[in-house]
Amino acid sequence: MNQGFHMIDVGGKSPTHRTAIAEGRIVVGEHAFSLIRQRALPKGDVLMLAEIAGIQGAKTASQLMPLCHPMGLDQVQITTVLEEDDCAVRVFCTASTHAKTGVEMEALAGANAALLTIWDLTKMVEPDLLIEGVRLLAKSGGKSGLWLNPAGIPDWVREKMCPPASQTLKDVTVAIITLSDRAAAGIYEDKATPVARALLERFGATVTATHVIPDEPDELTKQIHLIRENGSARLIITTGGTGIAPRDNTPETISALADRIIPGIGEQLRLYGSQFTPFSWSSRSIGATFGNILIITLPGNPKAVREGIECLHQQIPHLINTIDNLKHD
Repeated sequence: MNQGFHMIDVGGKSPTHRTAIAEGRIVVGEHAFSLIRQRALPKGDVLMLAEIAGIQGAKTASQLMPLCHPMGLDQVQITTVLEEDDCAVRVFCTASTHAKTGVEMEALAGANAALLTIWDLTKMVEPDLLIEGVRLLAKSGGKSGLWLNPAGIPDWVREKMCPPASQTLKDVTVAIITLSDRAAAGIYEDKATPVARALLERFGATVTATHVIPDEPDELTKQIHLIRENGSARLIITTGGTGIAPRDNTPETISALADRIIPGIGEQLRLYGSQFTPFSWSSRSIGATFGNILIITLPGNPKAVREGIECLHQQIPHLINTIDNLKHD
């Protein structure tokens, strides 16, 4: 049966945090602009009502567009900016939620509703109005991650969507061990180590060493003992070898070395990763202690490495501090 239109089925997706920011502006002319600035339009304070209308517009986006999914929004924020040189009002709408699909249409609907409300309250003093420049500035969430409008965005939008990383790993020394037969042999480019290093350093960590070794338990055991002996790192991140392939032996190797296994680390990694792919549940990642070292095993996929570090970076200092406290008990 031929269907001309259909609503996309997002039932199989996992909810993630979604944010979108849209903008537009209305040119109102010198006389109307003066009244708007003084909040003296005959119908009332247009800027205040525009904020309310924008919030309502974002909430009712699915009622305006037939194939738009209904959304439970966490927040809608409308900001109006007076542009005196052009006798215009610029409107920004920020929408956010935890959902299976994005909130671009909600942000755009909110901006448009605010602009139309300004038009409605202004038209009696100035009929020659112009709405222009309605566009999506930025969005984040889901598999697509972050998107910023290539035509340019205000600095505050960039700061909101790309905030500086907190230095949660400041003073933490890290060694990265990547397990891959092909990468160790030079057949395959190691992409996991650069991702891990860049993100760890972004959070303030000092990466003291990186190693790319084959999927050999003896080689992994040797490297970990060397790191412990020279005291070069308090944290070891391994990537690779956490799946169910015949040579995926990282969890078993670490378990044989460990003083303690931390089951919750693996559980948290799998739960966090399931927001992006159901395949995260097939990972056998674990956390463990070995002397004064915290060991975290991550999958070899660079995307999973990024997700794993993003998931755990706030907990790592607490775990290292706990190891130190156990030593002094």
